[in-house]
Amino acid sequence: MTPDHSHDDAVDRTTTDATVAAHLDMDIPQTGHSTEDLQTLLDQIQDTIPPLVSSVLQTLIQAIDSLQDRIDDLETKQEQTHDIATTASGKAETNASDIESLEDNHEKTHDIATSAVAKANQLDADTAQEANAEALPDGIKPSSSPLDFFANCRQTKVKQAFVEESNRQNTYRAIAVAKRWPEFATTRTDGSGVFMTKDDVATALTAELGKQPHRQTVARVWDKLLELGGSDVVEKSRQVSQQQEPKQILTIDMDTAEGLLEKRYLGLDLLETTTGKAQTGGVTPVVTGSPA
Repeated sequence: MTPDHSHDDAVDRTTTDATVAAHLDMDIPQTGHSTEDLQTLLDQIQDTIPPLVSSVLQTLIQAIDSLQDRIDDLETKQEQTHDIATTASGKAETNASDIESLEDNHEKTHDIATSAVAKANQLDADTAQEANAEALPDGIKPSSSPLDFFANCRQTKVKQAFVEESNRQNTYRAIAVAKRWPEFATTRTDGSGVFMTKDDVATALTAELGKQPHRQTVARVWDKLLELGGSDVVEKSRQVSQQQEPKQILTIDMDTAEGLLEKRYLGLDLLETTTGKAQTGGVTPVVTGSPA
């Protein structure tokens, strides 16, 4: 039987952390933190540690970033595998246990936004949209995307769901950045819509966080805006002149942008939470497709 060294590995890691903490004369918390927080900490202690230690820590932070990207890729592939396994379940009974495992993992890893997007894709265009509209109080229009829905809910509850309960800080940041378009987005000259560059997103994040965001944070918030926005948020390329390089921009039409600021779902309790897990309650937050 092969000896189990997992306990020894845990002891080694704890010892290493304690050694590093003692050398730096500081406390290193054992709970998980984002690489943005680690990068900020490294920047703060840069001048107090030897260059070799700084280089090693920087390499570790980059490795963690790379692993997180790999995890994101695996989660995407996992969802695709779930769909394939579900379709093939009737052909082979041996796949049943794998399907159940994928379904369990699917429930644990999906947050409110991804559930909303998946549900939106499954809606039967006309009948489902009519049902959602009828479920809302008179005079309250349904949202056109998950981004539109969450932007119009009470932000303290949205923060609780995404930050405190599901560790989805970048999803919450994307919603906050979208709502700050009057400050940081550019309005088209004809007034038909607004757009934001990656520099605009970085500036909005700086205002939201109170510090300059890591480049990985900007990229992930950009992707979250696209994911949550559905057809409301479109990525395009903009080139002012032939002498300038084209820039990627996120565009939102003016009606949709103004809709993000309406606060129309406050007081309706459409977003409810249970212990340790965010869920939707009341009226389904997934809603109409893009207006004609």
